[in-house]
Amino acid sequence: MADHRQPQHRGDFEIAVVCALSLEYDAATLAFDEFWDEDGDKFGRAPNDPNSYTTGRMGRHNVVLALLPNMGKASSSGAAAALRSSYTGLKLAILAGVCGGVPGSGDEVDEMILGDVVISKSVIQFDLGRQYPDKFSRKDTIHDNLGRSNLDIRSLLAIYESDFGRGRLERGCADVLEKVQRKAVKERRRTRYGRPPPSEDTLFESAYLHLHQNWERTGCGCSNSGGCDAAARTSCRELGCDQGHLVPRDRLTDNETQSPQIFIGNVASGDTVMKSGDHRDKLAQEHGIIAFEMEGAGMWDQIPCIIVKGVCDYADSHKNKKWQPYAAIAAASVTKALLERYIQEDKPRALYSSSSSGGVARQFNNTGNGTQNNNSGEGKQYVAETMTFH
Repeated sequence: MADHRQPQHRGDFEIAVVCALSLEYDAATLAFDEFWDEDGDKFGRAPNDPNSYTTGRMGRHNVVLALLPNMGKASSSGAAAALRSSYTGLKLAILAGVCGGVPGSGDEVDEMILGDVVISKSVIQFDLGRQYPDKFSRKDTIHDNLGRSNLDIRSLLAIYESDFGRGRLERGCADVLEKVQRKAVKERRRTRYGRPPPSEDTLFESAYLHLHQNWERTGCGCSNSGGCDAAARTSCRELGCDQGHLVPRDRLTDNETQSPQIFIGNVASGDTVMKSGDHRDKLAQEHGIIAFEMEGAGMWDQIPCIIVKGVCDYADSHKNKKWQPYAAIAAASVTKALLERYIQEDKPRALYSSSSSGGVARQFNNTGNGTQNNNSGEGKQYVAETMTFH
């Protein structure tokens, strides 16, 4: 069995997982194999860092977990900067949670359904721009766009974009998912992380809005351009949304139980919650977007980052929260499966060996005729100096 020693200081942590919602945070904790702070915090934080952290281990990696105080770009940007100030050895931060997905063109190759997981290849700020009387113009100059991921992350994602790498990651996710779902039951977690039935995965035509029936006569506030606040809080079943406007999906007709599929691509990030099928499809077509979320743009330039989020709705007016628990646990499972394949860098070898009771200089032996660094050669001798570490 591998020996997983507890880290001694914050510099031993190379991986961070960041969540925006308590639901996402709870799901992420299930992916930990053990926690280093069961008996209280041992690592502290840098001055002026307001974040609170949970520390532990996922597989062979020491991981620090942070929960944002609020949703949105400003909150994630500030938290990421503070995180970097305390944990200066971080190589990778994973923003794990839930998102709104772009359902795709309808063929089974790119058909996204609820419970699938997206991984960011790049991030686009979709709400950064200028609002004109007739349109919104997104700022997309080289000075406005977010930078590329570093080479380490790009190399990792290149593997997962291959059929072999993606298949391996999806199988790893399915294995982890089964384990963490059982763990949630064993720990008597209040949240239920089982996959909802296919009947709860409903995708309506982009132009079909979530409105009260006969809204013209009731004066509730619904209109041809959108629903009222009361409609937004009401389920499709209660509103009587017309099932004739549902978009059929091949994957939902399969008899086999669906495991999360993984999609890698451009993720749209902004402080605006996307709840429009028409706007979703327009932005997706223009920029190749596969999902919408709210924190990635704030973290992206602060720390080496990958977004890993489960699809809990289709970013349209019919969105609801039924799929959030399963989407969150699916994202946590992909996060752990991804880290199992994340290669750690070699640590620099210390010049001197050490132990808890002190260390002795390492001896280098050779037997040549020239100048020696041992005590057995014929030439001039050098004796290694004994050094004690306290």
